[in-house]
Amino acid sequence: MRIEDHYKSLTESVEVLQESIQKGILERQRTIGFNASAAAIDLLEIFLHKKNFIDPGFVIKHEWFNSSRKLEEKFSFEFLRKKEIFWLIQKIEASRNILCYGKPQKEETIHEVLDAFNKLRIIFQEVGTDEK
Repeated sequence: MRIEDHYKSLTESVEVLQESIQKGILERQRTIGFNASAAAIDLLEIFLHKKNFIDPGFVIKHEWFNSSRKLEEKFSFEFLRKKEIFWLIQKIEASRNILCYGKPQKEETIHEVLDAFNKLRIIFQEVGTDEK
C-alpha cells in the first residue's frame, strides 16, 4: 500500500477513536479495539516505508505481534526505538481480540489500549513520522 493510503486510513482510525472517546469508551470498546490496532499498524508501515526498510508491497499483519518469533523473522533489521514500538503494539494487540470479540471490559483495560496508542503516536512524531 502507498504511504498516502496509510495516512488516509490512519486519519480515519484516529477520527473514529476520538468519536468513540466522546461517545463513551465503555459503549465503544469494540470500535476502539479495531481502530487502535489498525492505526498502530498504519503508523508502523508509514515509518518503515519512509525509512525505506520495507517495499510498498510489504503488508504487516497485526497478528504477528502476538509472536516474538514471528516479529524477529519479519523484522530482523534494527531501527530507532524498535523494542519500545513493538512493546506498545504488542500491548494493543494483547487486548484487541478481547475488546473486539469478548464480553464488556473494565474501563481500565480500554484506557490501557488508548494510552499505549497515544504513546506510540508520540514516538512516531519524535522519530520524524508525523501524521498528516
